[in-house]
Amino acid sequence: MITPEYAPDEVQTAEPTRSARLKWVIVVADDAPVGRMANAVACIAASTGAAISGLIAHGGPDAAASVHEGLPWAGCTVLTASSAQLLDLRTKAAASDMIWVADMPVAAQSNRVYDDYLAELATLEQPEVIAASFVGPRNAVDRLVKRLDLL
Repeated sequence: MITPEYAPDEVQTAEPTRSARLKWVIVVADDAPVGRMANAVACIAASTGAAISGLIAHGGPDAAASVHEGLPWAGCTVLTASSAQLLDLRTKAAASDMIWVADMPVAAQSNRVYDDYLAELATLEQPEVIAASFVGPRNAVDRLVKRLDLL
């Protein structure tokens, strides 16, 4: 799949998030410890923000002139699913030509050296994931994650 992006004229920061063409959701395994959930969500959000052009809006100053960096203007919903559901969602999204996926395999949190993580990942045919990020057309992402609960 081609990585989706927002054209500069699509970035409409004065409009509600529901008006965005693309939808972004992160789904995290509901049986993961809270600290690992937070870590996984933060890590794949960083990957997603870096990969999807136009997802992060401009920042701005507060009344004291302290600058705050830009945030995702189109929003991001964080949902939960069982580990089995999450793996199924990831598999379906990866097979789709409409939905972009970034994930956090469990192996990423059990290795302190990135190259060791990549070496372990290379040995796994279907890695267990603790969280996955999905970006695509609103209706396709809605169909994928329907009936999941908010974190």
